[in-house]
Amino acid sequence: MPDEGKKRAAHRALVDRILNGAGRASTEQRARAFGNDGLSPPVDTLVGKVATRPTQVTEADFAAAKASGFSEDQLFELVICAAVGQSARLYEAGLAALAEATANGEAG
Repeated sequence: MPDEGKKRAAHRALVDRILNGAGRASTEQRARAFGNDGLSPPVDTLVGKVATRPTQVTEADFAAAKASGFSEDQLFELVICAAVGQSARLYEAGLAALAEATANGEAG
């Protein structure tokens, strides 16, 4: 398998594992964290910060999410899903931009 094929296969395997593998958070919660969409407060604040402003995540964000009934294991999984979801969106956007640039370069 070419290097690019291996990278894409590894990426797909990672995404599949975090979304569908065994875990403490439900698969629905993990999918919502991955997509940074549809979680209830205060977990939505934590996940949103992890995905878009990770340097602004505070202990208070974790404490609020934990106080809302989530365990540390569940929060860990949701944070990983949020981070991988954001990186997956950036990865896909980068691949699309590269494909477009390559297509435009070949056409011109």
